Amino acid sequence: MFGLLINEKEVKEMEYLIKREMDEILFDLKDDRIDHVVKRSMEERYKILFALFKRVASPQECFKYMRRGKKDRKKG
Repeated sequence: MFGLLINEKEVKEMEYLIKREMDEILFDLKDDRIDHVVKRSMEERYKILFALFKRVASPQECFKYMRRGKKDRKKG
């Protein structure tokens, strides 16, 4: 296990960077031209980024980036 000491400004910067990366992934996942194998890798990356995001963001911000289950995503 690792520990990390960062100040509030650094927390906000990490939150911003992770949000931008997750936004890009969410945008690309909607693109039908991208192969499903690539999308699966993107979803794995999103899970890792979201796990990091949960450590620095407020619960309200986390709710905005929570993904629905696969069944729900296909419907809407």
